[in-house]
Amino acid sequence: MSDLVLTSDDGPVRTIRMNRPEKKNALTMAMYDAMAAGIETAPAANVRCLLIGGAPTVFCAGNDIGDFLQAAMSGGALGAPILRFLYALARCDIPLVAAVQGNAVGVGTTMLMHCDHVVASTEARFSTPFVSLGLVPEAASSLIAPRLMGHARAFSLLVMGKPLPADEAKAAGLINTVVAADAVEAEAMKAAQAIAALPPQAVLASRRLMRGNSDEIVARIDAEAVEFKARLQSAEAQAAFTAFMTRKR
Repeated sequence: MSDLVLTSDDGPVRTIRMNRPEKKNALTMAMYDAMAAGIETAPAANVRCLLIGGAPTVFCAGNDIGDFLQAAMSGGALGAPILRFLYALARCDIPLVAAVQGNAVGVGTTMLMHCDHVVASTEARFSTPFVSLGLVPEAASSLIAPRLMGHARAFSLLVMGKPLPADEAKAAGLINTVVAADAVEAEAMKAAQAIAALPPQAVLASRRLMRGNSDEIVARIDAEAVEFKARLQSAEAQAAFTAFMTRKR
């Protein structure tokens, strides 16, 4: 696996940690593949709970723009590694916990909608600037977010791109617990260990009943990917990305 993603097992809990803090954990295609592999191989390792973590100051800044554009130009809508990761999240039967310190941008926020328990720091902020780049939401967030937080809040987050501070994200149902930054990791691991200690088959059955058929989520991921590809080729998106890249320089 990529050293930009660290995977480690502590008894029945597996931690998948994004490890690119100098780039604010912006995800490359290799990182997506490594994170997907960490999820996909968990059942064979008798893992009962997965914990997704980031760096002390940032959770995930979304896609690495250069890597993302290169993959998109090669013919993919979102890129095969991205879809592999999103499918892994959607089809995962093992409970998912996340430890969020700092900002969660784009897929850094939408991946949390697949998690069962999210612990965030008081400084955490959640944003999805897809539409401002001429694109559409991904990770089945267009399906999950309205169910999770209601249409009005989901529209504000996904379409208007308004960031959610930690307290508002908790009120919206996106996260479970808000703690001081230095307590996030311990609190998330505590939750993961508590989940892992429960009767595993009862957890599995309960989670499946609560989440419903994963095929619906996968179908929405695919539908978003088709629209995403069309949007990526649009004049709106090209102008937005040109402006973004110029601003970044």
